Amino acid sequence: MNISGIVVRVFPDTSEAVRQRLEELSGVEIHAVNKDEGAIVITLEDTPDHAPSDVMMDVQKTPGVLAASLIYNYCDEQ
Repeated sequence: MNISGIVVRVFPDTSEAVRQRLEELSGVEIHAVNKDEGAIVITLEDTPDHAPSDVMMDVQKTPGVLAASLIYNYCDEQ
């Protein structure tokens, strides 16, 4: 199990469009959106089909994303 907490910085006027794109990514859960500040808080959980590092790259490549910062990571071998 691998869970990462990430703050995604976006242009404030694109936060809704970015949120919709992020929801489509495997293993991504959105917890908060601050449209005024252009910040989206997500968690990223590994899935059998996608490695967290690959999904993190997809987040960073999403149009409208300025930066994606890893804030927390938890890894546990089951």
